[in-house]
Amino acid sequence: MLTLTGLDQVQDYVGKELGVSDWHHVTQESIDEFARVTGDDQWIHVDVERAKESPFGGTIAHGYYTLSLAPRFSYDMFTFEGFAFGVNYGLNKVRFPAPMPVGGKVRMRAKLASVEEIPGGAQITTELTFEREGGEKPVCVAESLARVYTG
Repeated sequence: MLTLTGLDQVQDYVGKELGVSDWHHVTQESIDEFARVTGDDQWIHVDVERAKESPFGGTIAHGYYTLSLAPRFSYDMFTFEGFAFGVNYGLNKVRFPAPMPVGGKVRMRAKLASVEEIPGGAQITTELTFEREGGEKPVCVAESLARVYTG
């Protein structure tokens, strides 16, 4: 796990890769639970038999399910220390360039894109790329924004 301590060390890391997560198996059970919790029960995600007839040949993960794995992957890869606290500030660009088939594996690659000083701390932009095992294109790319405060 990569630990960056304090604003100077975080700023020195801009442009570098923060890490690559372990592979995560996407199960139908997880997709069904995500659909239940979010109310997004569109058939391409939850109807295994009908989805076999789709161009994907089976069910696919919700794009937002894939994106929601970001904290899990991030916590295993890197941490920022030396701050009083940090908060999720949102996302910039988010795209889902390729489907994530249920039953496949996904991982996330993170790169520290920028650090901008704000009153009381800094805004950190991290480029997230979710890769499907054996896939040619990423299944999700996003810019994640976090704010860390020094006091």
